[in-house]
Amino acid sequence: MRAFSYAKPGTTSEALKILNEHRGQAAVLAGGTDLLSLMKDSVVAPAVVVNVKSISKLSGISQQGRYLRIGATTTLTDLIEDSTVSSRYPSLVQAAEGVASPQIRNMGTVGGDLCQRPRCWYFRGGFGLLATHDGRSMVEDGDNRYHAVLGNAGPARFVNPSSLAPALIALGAEVEISGPSGSRVIPLADFFRTPQSEGEKEYVLGDNELLMEVHVPLQEGSNATYEVRQRQALDWPLAAAAVSLNMDGATVRSASVVLGHVAPVPWVATAAAEVLRGRTLSPDLARQAGEAAVRGARALSRNGYKIQLARVAA
Repeated sequence: MRAFSYAKPGTTSEALKILNEHRGQAAVLAGGTDLLSLMKDSVVAPAVVVNVKSISKLSGISQQGRYLRIGATTTLTDLIEDSTVSSRYPSLVQAAEGVASPQIRNMGTVGGDLCQRPRCWYFRGGFGLLATHDGRSMVEDGDNRYHAVLGNAGPARFVNPSSLAPALIALGAEVEISGPSGSRVIPLADFFRTPQSEGEKEYVLGDNELLMEVHVPLQEGSNATYEVRQRQALDWPLAAAAVSLNMDGATVRSASVVLGHVAPVPWVATAAAEVLRGRTLSPDLARQAGEAAVRGARALSRNGYKIQLARVAA
């Protein structure tokens, strides 16, 4: 690990000042479960590490008006153990519990989960986010067993690694971001993007900005997350689906279906939601929604199985 300076601001304004002064050379540290691995492998080498874990404004879960506020440094364990989250949002609990290591759940944060970098072994091996060599994709012609089957027509073929994002997007969550020019609130679905060049990141958070909190609407309905893994021990899913349903008896009034670990962004399966809307739930309807969820999927040379897993998860 390369040498770095360490800062531990007590307020968000102090943290933002440091990030702005060292823009492009600073990294935010919360739980550190991803950042420290990246630093040890020399994938990133920040000159300054800014520890925001002690900033009280960034933590905690509370009801504020019509939404539930979840601070960015709230741990996965805090999320699982919160009574409001467990009663209203089982999809979030299921997603957080999918992180099988108690140590990571105790240290890893909500903001860190949303901002973690792809687990693509080309990226982690130092070949860049788009993993190209001599103008050709290393992923397309290489070992792509765990890469994208949706949204992979462009240069990005990694999969978004977030456990919580599919469930949060299905629930209609928003995120608050602060920077030198103030704060803004955007839908979580718009937080992620598919980079088109090596200089772009996979989310819209600037180098001098902080992810402050997540807002989850206090809505009634049913929601769940289902993940498919190669093993139940500590491992990342091969495919996942999160579904939120607004029901009228057995009839679906409205729906949201979001796939995870199959595209460079959490994949909003609009076609699957359309299949469900206004119809009575049944095993056959669920199968139709699963088929619609993977419509347009394109397998690479070694990952065609992921299409079936995503279909089943939905």
